[in-house]
Amino acid sequence: MQLHIHHETTYRYSEPVKRSVQSLRLTPRHDPSQRTINWAIHAPGRQHAQVDAHGNTVHLLTFDEPHREFRIAVSGLVETGTLDGPLPLDPRGLSPLTYLAATPLTRPDEAITAWAHALGMEQGDREAALLRLTNAVFDQIEYTPGASDVSDSAEQAFARGKGVCQDQTHVFIACCRASGIPARYVSGYFHVDGKDEVSSHAWVDAWLGENRGWLGIDITHRSLAGPHHCRLAVGRDYLEACPVRGVRRGGGEEEMKVAVTIRKGAADAATSSGYPQPPQTQAVPLAMAHQAAAQQQQ
Repeated sequence: MQLHIHHETTYRYSEPVKRSVQSLRLTPRHDPSQRTINWAIHAPGRQHAQVDAHGNTVHLLTFDEPHREFRIAVSGLVETGTLDGPLPLDPRGLSPLTYLAATPLTRPDEAITAWAHALGMEQGDREAALLRLTNAVFDQIEYTPGASDVSDSAEQAFARGKGVCQDQTHVFIACCRASGIPARYVSGYFHVDGKDEVSSHAWVDAWLGENRGWLGIDITHRSLAGPHHCRLAVGRDYLEACPVRGVRRGGGEEEMKVAVTIRKGAADAATSSGYPQPPQTQAVPLAMAHQAAAQQQQ
């Protein structure tokens, strides 16, 4: 499946911002499950590309000029569904054991640990146990937009029983860690047939073992990850895989607006897909980004 993707984030401030630094994980991963045909980032300021420990392409964006509005846009064409089955281990990446380490957002408390053990996560076939956990988390954490905050932990989401894809993913990962199963957070996009306007999405990679690899599971849609999913970044939790994270000096109150459009179509270049380009921006083509990241690693 070929997906035309356009993701734009606009920040507006009540007072001038003196300086801002943003970390962008907005470039599709080099995974066997997808192939990037064309991709570019449009944003003001200086950009520096590198590859983090999880294998994500990260752009450090620095803007030193005073501003009251800041806009980041990415667009491109990605072919998904190029792999039939779980993702194999990337020999250049981190050991799956890394994703057993709990973080403040995914630390299993006593309630989550007892719940995971009651589900028999450590018994029988691992894939069957993970699918059983998917159904349980789907039922336990009712998908309710606006019920949670990005800073909420798995413990808070589990106690509340409501949340969004991020909360369902964190609870799932916490259960896996309580059961000794490596699991990692995945950020990206999910294409809905017949719908162009969507939002960023989150799901899970769970480790099946050396002979099988990573199994992508979408708790929100109670399904395995497939051609409708485009992967941006992975990490131990939301903070390590979120699309945009930054700091600023000044600015007062902040207003953020995010718009994501995904269209299924033929392999024409993303630059001719009809998306408007933000003014006064710098585009960094994918090839240049990867070249800079490779030089950084040498």
